[in-house]
Amino acid sequence: MRGAITLALLCMAAGAMNADELSDRQQDSIEARWNTLLNTVVVTGTRTPKLLKDSPILTRVLSSSDIRQADATNISDLLQSELPGIEFTYSMNQQVNLNMQGFGGNSVLFLIDGERVAGETLDNVDYNRLNLSNVERIEIVKGGASALYGSNAVGGVVNIISKEQSRPWSLNINGRYGAHNSQRYGAVAGFKAGIFSSSTTLQYNHENSYNMKNSGDFTRYYGGYNWNIKERFTIAPIKQMKIIGRLGYYFRQRNAQENTRDRYRGFSGGLRGMYTFNKYNDLDVAYNFDQYDKSDYIVPTSKDVRKYSNAQNSVRAIYNHTFGGKHILTLGGDVMRDYLQSYQFENNGHKSQLTADGMAQLDMNFTDNLNIIAGGRYDYFSEAAMKHFSSRLSVMYKIDSWRLRGSYSGGFRAPTLKEMYMDFDMAGIFMIYGNPDLKPETSNNFQLSAEFTHRLLNFNIGGFCNLVDNRITTAWNQSLGGQFYSNIGRVNIAGIDANVAWKHSCGFGARLSYIYTREHVRKGQPYTSSTRPHTATARLDYGRSWKNYRLNVALHGRVLSAVTVDEYTSLTDYSDTERVRYPAYTMWRLNITQGIMSGIDLTLAVDNLFNYVPKYYYSNSPATTGTTLSVGLSVDVDKLFK
Repeated sequence: MRGAITLALLCMAAGAMNADELSDRQQDSIEARWNTLLNTVVVTGTRTPKLLKDSPILTRVLSSSDIRQADATNISDLLQSELPGIEFTYSMNQQVNLNMQGFGGNSVLFLIDGERVAGETLDNVDYNRLNLSNVERIEIVKGGASALYGSNAVGGVVNIISKEQSRPWSLNINGRYGAHNSQRYGAVAGFKAGIFSSSTTLQYNHENSYNMKNSGDFTRYYGGYNWNIKERFTIAPIKQMKIIGRLGYYFRQRNAQENTRDRYRGFSGGLRGMYTFNKYNDLDVAYNFDQYDKSDYIVPTSKDVRKYSNAQNSVRAIYNHTFGGKHILTLGGDVMRDYLQSYQFENNGHKSQLTADGMAQLDMNFTDNLNIIAGGRYDYFSEAAMKHFSSRLSVMYKIDSWRLRGSYSGGFRAPTLKEMYMDFDMAGIFMIYGNPDLKPETSNNFQLSAEFTHRLLNFNIGGFCNLVDNRITTAWNQSLGGQFYSNIGRVNIAGIDANVAWKHSCGFGARLSYIYTREHVRKGQPYTSSTRPHTATARLDYGRSWKNYRLNVALHGRVLSAVTVDEYTSLTDYSDTERVRYPAYTMWRLNITQGIMSGIDLTLAVDNLFNYVPKYYYSNSPATTGTTLSVGLSVDVDKLFK
């Protein structure tokens, strides 16, 4: 009761009326804005368009508003601030490594408009490539999704979906400056005329190297810069047809050494055609190309030596047929050629393989309250002569304001070309060898959840269990005298996921998300877990608009519990370990955005609000030196002329 009185006083102090005093029309307007997210059309969990509230696959959506409030430069900053259970840490040579509820970067599939991203470093894609400019929303599906997306989706899918140009013309120019000479400049230009529309995105990021305040596994952050250029166009020659094309170029330089610079390049392109025959049948066909290269730039000689190139060419077709007025049959298939040239292969050699798959899914809507989706996918990998079938079954039942969901999904991850054929000298200390006889990782994923939505409140809670077999890792091989890729026994991952979101009529909003994760690895296995058991994220925001002024204040926080791990101290004996405790920590960020006139936004941000500095910088400690400030400006030029 005391909390309700306090909230009412705050609302009145802000010049707003209590929700009970609002007219029905005003209250309906507030609820309509709040329900916009629940009525968002999502596609990742089912590959057929569904309203978020009606999807039997529990999907978390980060809207363009969420992205704007977080003021994140890349996908890792955004996901960590908005979702618990996700931690980006450092591995060897300060390369970024993902842990999402016990699954690493090679088990979580990242997509851009539904297309795969080529290239990896220490089992993770280059997250700096996943630019957040001109993004409509990001859909996150946790758990095995291999029945739809095949390999690498054993732990989940993150799909970044671009905005479609809808206005005659638009132009946004933005910039941000912060600590350590952190700079971000970008522009998004779009136009639409008749059957043609286009959107062009340019972004530049820069940050200096800097030293940590204390000792640790790393004592210096490696700075650098990157460029990201994207073009997306749409042609609709007739009402039933849409053709989407895209092109992209990415360049990043990392200043990790005195006389050598690490350079990374990405080239992407694709063409997608969608045709609706009638209200019962439609077809989606796409071609996609993505290439990711690495090179060493030798400063004294100005030579740029390429040492890695991964190129993927893929063709996909998906056909949907609606029958009975409400049931949808989806049939599809993909063919991809995967080419890899790497310094980690013998004599800097190259390998390639062909992958092919076929999938079928039946979306059954027996009543307005019951939805069942069943499907399966068959995958083939030529290099390993490997075949695998993945299945799924998802059910959702609605009772008044409740939505009850349950699902089973099979997951798998085929061994990569690197894991099969690696022949790499680790600085003369030991060798790492590939294994062409590896088995695929497989998982059985079970989820149960209950979601409640009423007016301005949304709450969901669920449990999950992943039974993972044949996880691929490296182990010491005595006969080879080095590390050797191999399969290990079962890894069990289970936990609880809870989320509550609330919006009040006076402009205040809040979201609290929590995940408990328990990862169990059998003793003696050449694999250790560093998954934190308790993680949470929180957001408190306030937004209000006046005639020529807008104000939005957002406080973001994330809390990560301590975790105790057994780290191996010997390459050859996996019983030789030492116990290490990674400390708990919490990070908070305050963003204040002011809208001046129409289309001009000024953002002030305080990162690491409570000045957290690690006493010792572990690989999974944030690379922070304390509280930092940044200022950003965004101008929608087209709105200035309205």
